[in-house]
Amino acid sequence: SSRTMSLLSQLEKINLDSVLGEADNARYVTSKILHLVQSQEKTRKEMTSKGSTGIEVILSTLEVKPFKLCGYGYIVNFHFIVGLCGGRRASVLVTKGGTQILLQLLLTASRDSPTNEDLMVLLHTLLAKIGPKDKKIGMKARINGALNISLNLVKQNLQNHRLILPCLQVLRVYSTNSVNAVSLGKNGVVELLFKIIGPFSKKNTSLMKVALDTLAALLKSKTNARRAVDRGYVQVLLTIYVDWHRHDSRHRYMLIRKGVLQCIKSVTNIKLGRKAFIDANGMKTLYNTSQECLAVRTLDPLVNTSSLIMRKCFPKNRLPLPTIKSAFHFQLPVIPASGPVAQLYNLPPDVDDVVDESDDNDDTETESEIETENDDDKDQHFKNDDIETDINKLKPRQELGRPIEDLKMYEHFFPELSENFQECDLVSKEPKPFVADANLSGPIVVPTAGEE
Repeated sequence: SSRTMSLLSQLEKINLDSVLGEADNARYVTSKILHLVQSQEKTRKEMTSKGSTGIEVILSTLEVKPFKLCGYGYIVNFHFIVGLCGGRRASVLVTKGGTQILLQLLLTASRDSPTNEDLMVLLHTLLAKIGPKDKKIGMKARINGALNISLNLVKQNLQNHRLILPCLQVLRVYSTNSVNAVSLGKNGVVELLFKIIGPFSKKNTSLMKVALDTLAALLKSKTNARRAVDRGYVQVLLTIYVDWHRHDSRHRYMLIRKGVLQCIKSVTNIKLGRKAFIDANGMKTLYNTSQECLAVRTLDPLVNTSSLIMRKCFPKNRLPLPTIKSAFHFQLPVIPASGPVAQLYNLPPDVDDVVDESDDNDDTETESEIETENDDDKDQHFKNDDIETDINKLKPRQELGRPIEDLKMYEHFFPELSENFQECDLVSKEPKPFVADANLSGPIVVPTAGEE
């Protein structure tokens, strides 16, 4: 009944025709749909409304038609539908199987030489938008072989910020999967990101922010964090943070400074990272910068994150503390001349005398860890054996203060409790007559014979 539905019907008929000459007609219909999508909000709502087949028609066209001839127009359609209409329509695209088709298109486009830059930008922009709506996009990208396509594009186009920005956004989505993070780390993504975030420059701050977010997600993997520590990147992160702290006098780039702190926070999750942080004089650096940020309320997130990092990396000691690090002094009554207690008391003030039982002591990390591909299992409610569900067991038991034998002496005071009413015949079973008296306002009870 509408122009959009008419165009979609034409496109659906073209899909059923295998003649290659229909490609020109397909491009014409696609351009018309694109014009309606760009100019009319009603068209965007109509294509993604409940019961509409607009998304299915375009997806089926991407699958059956030659990619080089008409694929670009459909990707542009998707770009405007998702970009201009919000996340709900992105969810519609995911439920219709759009993620799988877009990854396949990305794989096909990567084989062309030279690569179509505009098409790659649109594909990565769209994948970055719908990625958070698809919990399994990391697994799908790994299975399809599309995991390293974005990484290779970044390696080959470090100076092309227009292309690497959406590629980094896609890598950030992929990195939320632990297996993908380890695989990307092996292919040198950590070293690549440090080339992007340093040295200090206020150009392309949006690219800097995305790169830091991607790096923070990758460094949550212990393998990547250990690789960063081995290459001395903890000192690099501290230097970058100090540079931004000094040059950002108007506090316009607070998100970038927080991104650097998030990277440091991820690295210090392992023991080697905490040791490298202490060796790089990180405690003093974050303490001094935090003191300068206290006067500005908008910088509270930086102070809070710095405090978490310092608390995590500060050496742990047992009580009592006889060193200058303690505000209180606990004097033990007797300290033997030799033994473990004496050894602890003879340690220098800056020594951590508590054994760190982190799981990073092994040189090999769980690179072969099995990923929980089924994210739906997280929604299941598991039974907690520690919670008692028997109501009878939860009721408190009322125990008597004396044994039953001692309480029998009081039975004659409370005969109703023993259900023995033979000795308590106080009320006659016969009804008592009532006599009315004119001088009295109420009835008068006249006792019968035998009653006192």
